[in-house]
Amino acid sequence: MGDISKDINSKFISNKVKALINIKYTANWLSSKETEFFKPYGISPQQFNILRILRGAKDKIKVQIVKDRMIERAPNATRLMDKLCDKNLIERERCEHDRRVVYVKITSQGLTLLSEIDEVQKTPFLEKISEEEAIVLSDLLDKLR
Repeated sequence: MGDISKDINSKFISNKVKALINIKYTANWLSSKETEFFKPYGISPQQFNILRILRGAKDKIKVQIVKDRMIERAPNATRLMDKLCDKNLIERERCEHDRRVVYVKITSQGLTLLSEIDEVQKTPFLEKISEEEAIVLSDLLDKLR
C-alpha cells in the first residue's frame, strides 16, 4: 500500500476528501485481510468479535448485549450466533421467566479457538506506525465521529 492517489489512480479536490476516501479504502483493505486471516479457523471477523465479547463477559449474557457491543453492527447477528452454536463454540439458554430473553455463553471449545487465534494473530501492518502515531490516528478518528 502506498499513497491513496496512486493506489486508486485518482486526484482529489481537497485533502479532507482524500482523507475520507483513504479511510473507506483502508477499511475495505483491512476487512479483506481480516476475512482472509479467519478463513482457516472457519469463522468470520464478526463471529470472532462475538466470541471475544463472550470471553470478556466471563458468564452468560443476553443476546441483545452482545449485539450492542459489536464493533460492526450486524443485522444478521442472530444467524452468526446460530452458526457459532452449530460449531459448539457458544451455547444458548432461554430465560426461564421470560422466554423472549436468550442468553449466550462461550464454550470451552470457543475459548480454545480464541487462544489459538491469540497466539498467531499478527498485524504486521501495525508495526509500520509508532505508538505515538497510533494515538494521533485514534484521536483523529474519534474526532471525525
